[in-house]
Amino acid sequence: MRLKNKVAIVTGGSRDIGRSVCVKLAGEGAKVVINYFGNEANAQETLKEVTAAGGEGIIVKADVTKASDVDHLVQEALKAFGSEIHILVNVAGGMVARKTVLEMDEAFWDTVMDLNLKSVFLAVNKTLPHMPAGSSIVNLASLAGRDGGGPGASVYATSKGAVMTYTRALAKELGPKNIRVNAVAPGMIATTFHDTFSRPEVRTNVANATALKREGTADEVAGLVAYLAGPESGYITGASVDINGGLNFS
Repeated sequence: MRLKNKVAIVTGGSRDIGRSVCVKLAGEGAKVVINYFGNEANAQETLKEVTAAGGEGIIVKADVTKASDVDHLVQEALKAFGSEIHILVNVAGGMVARKTVLEMDEAFWDTVMDLNLKSVFLAVNKTLPHMPAGSSIVNLASLAGRDGGGPGASVYATSKGAVMTYTRALAKELGPKNIRVNAVAPGMIATTFHDTFSRPEVRTNVANATALKREGTADEVAGLVAYLAGPESGYITGASVDINGGLNFS
């Protein structure tokens, strides 16, 4: 119960990595605010698993690309759990579609950048005034942010590389306040993301190219997030920690 009485907001907490993060933090004692946007049933299932883990949580619908929605998310967290927020995990994001540079237009570029980068800025901007010394922010980046991603993923990869840079900048800015900021950069994780955007043969090839010869799991990513959010990682900030089974060494 190393996170007992801590309050955590998890954007994109309704499924996959976000759900695993919510359940893991709750199991460590945190009170969890589960953000969702498109699927309330998924969010309710996450809340059910949080409760089953012995935790306490609420679900809050918010489009994290909109400042007013993020402000609503934060205010609901404060209304439910008090005046402080100790952990912010920015999971919300996505590829939307695979498009080459000639296939995409300005609107598509803006949509992906807003979803993966602007959302992080807004969540930090609205949550930070309520974060005391000792708090922690963990951002979800991606291996794509290091290697440029696969075919048709240029804007997604760019946005995730920017998340890593923004993480370092925030670590410098917030370090004097004793607020740590880190990122997690997953490789091939068995989630609905890859069910949607990666062909089965590509997934098999990538898994076989890792040192461990398999895909990762959402629970393994959640374990790393919980470590970075908790007290044992107290001297780690500004890091983008790889979790890719040895596919890439940075």
